[in-house]
Amino acid sequence: MTRFDDLVITRWGARFQGQEMPCAIGRGGIGVKGGEGDGITPRGTFQIMGCGYRPDRIGFDAPNVHCQPIAITDGWSDDLKDPDYNHSVDVRTHAFSHERLRRADPLYDIFVILDYNFPEAIAGKGSAIFLHKWRKPRHPTEGCVAFREDDLVQILANWTPKSRVVIR
Repeated sequence: MTRFDDLVITRWGARFQGQEMPCAIGRGGIGVKGGEGDGITPRGTFQIMGCGYRPDRIGFDAPNVHCQPIAITDGWSDDLKDPDYNHSVDVRTHAFSHERLRRADPLYDIFVILDYNFPEAIAGKGSAIFLHKWRKPRHPTEGCVAFREDDLVQILANWTPKSRVVIR
């Protein structure tokens, strides 16, 4: 059963603390992930594990979420053979495939890490399910959930210790 403080995500949009908001989900819809690159947004109940943001582009207050600024050297491993698979890495020294977190586009100006396959990652189960900014309204993601910047900031500002992310 969902609670008022839960962020509830469906293929039709999201709801948080009584407010409806548009969002974008993975190109493969919501379901059981089959593996890396399947484009599926995983169904389930998740916790927020942390937040990254670009302080040169965005400022906000999230009293109940651990947020830290990202540097130009920050990345996220997506290589199944990497011992650091599905964890943050330093792109200057990282020899495996990874995604840069500090990007030219605004997608990761603010992003939230969910506990899907994290922190104990199983290679191939799928990496990095984030809540992040969208490219444009309803434009599908690779499996993450994307929002307008103001909605994402509002979610983080009002997040409570009891809140959960419920994707169904």
